[in-house]
Amino acid sequence: MSRRRALTLAAAAALAAPLAVAAPAPADAPAAGARGEFTVTALKFTVEAGGRSCTVDADLYRPAGVDAAHPAPAVLSTNGFGGSKSDGSTAAAGKAFAARGYVGLVYSGLGFGKSGCLISLDDPRIDGKAASALVDFLAGERAADDGTRADYVTADGEGDPRVGMIGGSYGGAIQLATAAVDHRVDALVPMITWHDLAYSLDPNNAADREVPGAAKWQWMNGFYLIGEGQPLLVPNLDPSRINRLDCLHFVTKACETIRTLNSGRYPADRTKALQEFARGVSPVSYLSEVKAPTLLVQGQADSLFNLNEAEATYKTLKAQGTPTKMIWQSWGHSGGVRDAASGELNLEAGNLETSYVGRRVLAWFDRYLHRKKDVDTGPAFAYYRDWIDDPAHTYATASQVPAPHRKLYLSGDGKLVDDRAKVARGSREYRNWLVPTSHSESSLAGMLGLPDPAPYDTKGTYLDWTTEPLTDAVDVVGVPRATLKVRSPRTERVQHSGDAADKLVLFAKLYDVAPDGTKTLVHRLVSPVRVPDVTKPFTVSLPGIVHRYEKGHRLRFVVAASDGAYLGNKGVKPVTVTSEPRDTGVLELPVVAR
Repeated sequence: MSRRRALTLAAAAALAAPLAVAAPAPADAPAAGARGEFTVTALKFTVEAGGRSCTVDADLYRPAGVDAAHPAPAVLSTNGFGGSKSDGSTAAAGKAFAARGYVGLVYSGLGFGKSGCLISLDDPRIDGKAASALVDFLAGERAADDGTRADYVTADGEGDPRVGMIGGSYGGAIQLATAAVDHRVDALVPMITWHDLAYSLDPNNAADREVPGAAKWQWMNGFYLIGEGQPLLVPNLDPSRINRLDCLHFVTKACETIRTLNSGRYPADRTKALQEFARGVSPVSYLSEVKAPTLLVQGQADSLFNLNEAEATYKTLKAQGTPTKMIWQSWGHSGGVRDAASGELNLEAGNLETSYVGRRVLAWFDRYLHRKKDVDTGPAFAYYRDWIDDPAHTYATASQVPAPHRKLYLSGDGKLVDDRAKVARGSREYRNWLVPTSHSESSLAGMLGLPDPAPYDTKGTYLDWTTEPLTDAVDVVGVPRATLKVRSPRTERVQHSGDAADKLVLFAKLYDVAPDGTKTLVHRLVSPVRVPDVTKPFTVSLPGIVHRYEKGHRLRFVVAASDGAYLGNKGVKPVTVTSEPRDTGVLELPVVAR
């Protein structure tokens, strides 16, 4: 076993272990909530999903006093990848909303915990269909396997319960998948989830998304090993959870996708199959069917599902008329809620009323589940600012995500200037090595609470452009972009080989350089690019950020040959960047007024 794979396996096991051992809530156990008491009843449902018959393991949270004569809306929730209904945050959702008078139904997603079936990555035709069966239960149209029925959920019509959904990551995408196949769902709160798994796992931030990107080998293999190890991490001999020896616990196409990404090869037929599967199980392919009002919450510290993904979902839903608002909170997968800033939403801490995001969630459900039309659900867009010390004022708001408009130009002498006339003529070269020479993050380190070396770049394997010290603070909020042109003769000779792996890969990123020279890679985010055609200019979307560059600091734009968290170039490909006033690269920043 290679050292890289061994490290990934160890990290995956450590990540999955605490998710697997949490004790399930006892059946019919009374529990005290912040506003009232509720009971918790363990239930099982046999569902048909993906051509298999399997059991879904769930807990029903019923508030005291809720019955057929006094019904209440319901909140449905499920776990993140590798977890179960008993996870701290998943179970906390059931408790939190039951304590506030909602009927809660929390379940282990297909293939996780004690639920059966294969892991199909929140496929609406499989996972969405299974969740829809639970909506049938909340509607009183079907019973649990033990005969339990729910006749106390507020109804909008016969067979139509008033139900919302909340959850993060894997438990976020399932909401959109469910709402796409079941229009009875009334409100969604997807948190830190994806828009397009083809982009999430193999991102190409050039405009041509049909060209594959650079695979996130650490993230994808960590989660792949968690999935394949489920029968061992959570002992279970349920035959509905077993596929075949070379793809034990996932649907077959998911394993084929991982194999293609790990191969580092992208022949056209395999690339097409990869993208069709990954997009087919992603919101990008079915958002047109999502009509439920959606409050998107995405994390700024998230290299797995970045802010760009939430913005793409937000723009699509808004354009089609689905009621939608978006919040960019501080925490995401890169660190997680354990590293959340003071005052940020933490369901396990029960701070719905005392956190900005929590209050927004409560208002969302008040409006769309309790149908309180006078409730203010907040601004269209809100974002957390880590440079504000007062927790009561850390969030700023806007009518939309700011667009890039402040232009800086790449000068031949390595400066980043604000006027094209200041661009100096010049050429500089870098080249990649056969091993990674730049480090942004160890992807699983944040989730596992492990130390991670500071980001670095090795001399000769990157180019950088830096501003003069800023005369005033600059607040960047949104998705920066850059227009670049590079020369790479070795790439030109092979880039039309029929294997996209022969195209040039580079990594764009933004640093904040303090007066003492200390460099900060904002949230350790980078933007991988597989250049569609090195003979033509191309546009790069950088990771979305919310960051203040303080007065006296300098902004540095870097193009690197590699990154240790990603698979990169095939072979050594020297790259030259040439600048002159009429023809140079341009960096555009979404700057907001202070």
